[in-house]
Amino acid sequence: MDIQMLLKDMVEQGVEDIFIISGRPVSCKQNKLVKNWGEEKLTPAQTQEMLLAVYALAGRNPETFLKRGDDDFSFAIKGVSRFRVNAYKQRGSYAAVIRVVAFTLPDPEEMRLPSTVLDLAELRRGMILVTGPSGSGKTTTLTCLLEKINEQRSAHIITLEDPIEYLLSHKKSIVSQRELMIDTENYPSALRAALRQSPDVILIGELRDMEAIEIALTAAETGHLILAALHALGAANAVDRLVDAYPAEQQEQVRMQISMVLQAVVSQQLLPAIDGSLVPAFEVMQCNGAIRTLIRDGRTHQIPSVLQTSSAEGMISMDTSLAKLYREGLISKQTALTYSMSQEYLLRQIENK
Repeated sequence: MDIQMLLKDMVEQGVEDIFIISGRPVSCKQNKLVKNWGEEKLTPAQTQEMLLAVYALAGRNPETFLKRGDDDFSFAIKGVSRFRVNAYKQRGSYAAVIRVVAFTLPDPEEMRLPSTVLDLAELRRGMILVTGPSGSGKTTTLTCLLEKINEQRSAHIITLEDPIEYLLSHKKSIVSQRELMIDTENYPSALRAALRQSPDVILIGELRDMEAIEIALTAAETGHLILAALHALGAANAVDRLVDAYPAEQQEQVRMQISMVLQAVVSQQLLPAIDGSLVPAFEVMQCNGAIRTLIRDGRTHQIPSVLQTSSAEGMISMDTSLAKLYREGLISKQTALTYSMSQEYLLRQIENK
């Protein structure tokens, strides 16, 4: 099987993810639905051949994969697309999930990105978190913010990614993009180095552990703008996730630190739309005095109530976003309820307007 032709055909059909795994045909995901691409079930020998062909296309040595059993990297096919690959072993055979990443930078309007999110690019210091489940578009949102900074400010932007998805060109800003395992060993060491590289803005592809969180918070304290992705749904859960990364005896101190440096949390989900496509829903928390007090006092469970009553300050609760999508006819009532944070509040939103 010609892997390059397969990837080209799938890009042309608008596929989001490609699955190479033995025991079933090559498969793909479109609009969150998995389907087969052909009928022939792949053998372990075929998946090995295909995966080694992907490594050859990427010009990458499979040594890391063979040693560790999993590997992340990205590559591009000229005139087709960029691809993000996670290679792994399962049941002793080779497997991979390949995500299609467009060459062109994302369009905030096409993404339906709220203006309050884009306005966060005006911030000069502190931390902005973009959260959500895997595949919800966190990297795309972060890229939109970075590109706005790149177009409007003279700054040094450093990105630390695993792997690099979107390629940013130098505009008003200087952009340094570093990929884990190619340009640097891990997030903590890359973050420490970044602080010696005269940065104004640092993007962290994912806050994975306490060490990375600790350095990121310190960088935000010292006058840098930190943008970071985090696997958590909802602003309150994102704050709790940061705090829970620390031992119990340090959590009070870190809550204080977060309350001082956190500027905003954008949480997002991708939902199945009525027309069969995907549509994003956003929650936006901006850290005013009330939010900072709740974080400092460990009362994050009250954050959703503040979001519901602070729309005048640019805040959006997830349920308000879902209700708006429903009223616009983009998603069904059942979809809105399925993805809601509080079904009771969502129903009131739907019925009152």
